[in-house]
Amino acid sequence: MNQQIRCDEVRLIDAEGNQLGIMSPREALFKAEESGLDLVEVSPTAKPPVCRIMDYGKYRYEMSKKQQEAKKKQVVVEVKEIKLRPKTEKHDLDFKVKNIRKFLQQKNKVKVTLRFRGREIVYADTLGIETLNKVAGELTEDGVILQAPKMEGRQMTMLVGPK
Repeated sequence: MNQQIRCDEVRLIDAEGNQLGIMSPREALFKAEESGLDLVEVSPTAKPPVCRIMDYGKYRYEMSKKQQEAKKKQVVVEVKEIKLRPKTEKHDLDFKVKNIRKFLQQKNKVKVTLRFRGREIVYADTLGIETLNKVAGELTEDGVILQAPKMEGRQMTMLVGPK
């Protein structure tokens, strides 16, 4: 902006948005000072660069307000995690499914983790997949399976998202 503009000629736009033509930066700066505003380089990559006469402080304030509004409207999706074991009883499993439903209603994704300890790893192909399929079956009306059950080391994970 102002004296920091380094080029031979610029395309000038006044405060109302009218094009004033191509001129030297010195002339453009003189016109900006006449109107009591700043000369701001809007498009430095254009041939010739485009400069605009505006109140730079007001422009920065409006841009920060736009960014704050965009931030407010942004939706943050959290990934909640529910941990299970292969021999989790039916009542406990129902309680965990109830919590998963609550998370899905809040529009969060849920990572269901089934952890195998010690020799339980031999049940991964049978009991593990059966347990996660049971959980998935109970969540068919509330959510959608984003990632099918898969092994990651000593634990099996499945990702469920809201409908």
